[in-house]
Amino acid sequence: MPDAQILIQKIRALPPERLGEVENFVDFIGAKALRLAALDRLLTIAPALEAAGMPPLTEDEIQVEVDAIRADRRRSSVAHRT
Repeated sequence: MPDAQILIQKIRALPPERLGEVENFVDFIGAKALRLAALDRLLTIAPALEAAGMPPLTEDEIQVEVDAIRADRRRSSVAHRT
């Protein structure tokens, strides 16, 4: 596992105009981890939902939920940057 200080030194050596790319990549990695955690939670509760007789979500219902979460994250991200 790379040492955090080495990564920080490499980032500091980058030209300023490349820092946005690094930030985007770090955000992407973080979002990927969140998606995987959400999938794990869903797979954990899916049998209980099925046993309770809950109908499966349609693709449209899933997309509505995904869009709402993405919009919320965008608002949160903008609020943290200002």
